[in-house]
Parts: sequence; structure tokens; C-alpha cells
Amino acid sequence: MQYIRGKKEESCIFCFDPEEDQARHVLRRTSRAFVMLNKYPYTNGHILVVPKTHTAQIQTLTQDDYHALTRLLRESMLALENALSPHGMNVGLNLGNVAGAGIDSHLHFHIVPRWSGDHNYMAVCSEVRMINQHLDETYQELLPAFEAIDSR
Repeated sequence: MQYIRGKKEESCIFCFDPEEDQARHVLRRTSRAFVMLNKYPYTNGHILVVPKTHTAQIQTLTQDDYHALTRLLRESMLALENALSPHGMNVGLNLGNVAGAGIDSHLHFHIVPRWSGDHNYMAVCSEVRMINQHLDETYQELLPAFEAIDSR
């Protein structure tokens, strides 16, 4: 409800000064992409992998930006596995509002860790979203796994 009723940012939520990284729960930043916690997660550890380039279409990324983004996507999945040991993951890219993109002007991947018996269905059945850990605690738990990523 905070998001639904709250004031919407006029500017892109992904185009911000790197000085704000900690406040915005950025777990890792490279020169071409970054990873941050989703402010309104489906489950603990729900992260977003975002290119630095502001674009709505993946095909408009340069080859270098595309490779950096997908490399960070792969590294993020490994970091989540190491930190949270999920039983599986949903990985998705929603392009366009009709495809489910809440922010459709700046593409971003979602990685949603999943566990056997998790309660992700609650939002569908009961219009209730339950998260068993505060965002700041999840950030502190994930940060070491992202800091350990080899930056080759």
C-alpha cells in the first residue's frame, strides 16, 4: 500500500547517483550495471539487475552493456545461491507495461529466490504479501556474497 498510495518519483528510480547506493540497497555496481534489492519484494532476496544505460529495450544495449548485464545476472544468481541457498529461482525480464513492467522505461531483470513450501501464493489468493525479514537485514545478509564476487 505504501507504493500504491505513495508519491511516485518523476525521474527514473534506476538513474541515481552512486553516492546513494547504500541507501538504495545496491549490492554491487560495475561500470555498466548494478544489482539492488527490490524495495517491494515477492520474497526475501528478490533483487533487480539493471543496466546503467537508461533504455526500455534490451536490443538497444551495446554489446558491451549487454554482456556486462548478463554477466552480472549470472554472478547475482551465484551470490544468491551462496548466501540464501534457495531451492530454485524465478528470473525474468518484463518489457513494456502490458508485459508486467512496473518501470517500463528502464529495463531490469528480476531474480526471485524460491523455496519449497514458500508462501508466494499469498499475494494471489489473499491479496497479502508476507516477507519474513526486513529489507535492511536482507541487505546485510546478501552484501558479503556480492562483495565476494570475483571482478575479473
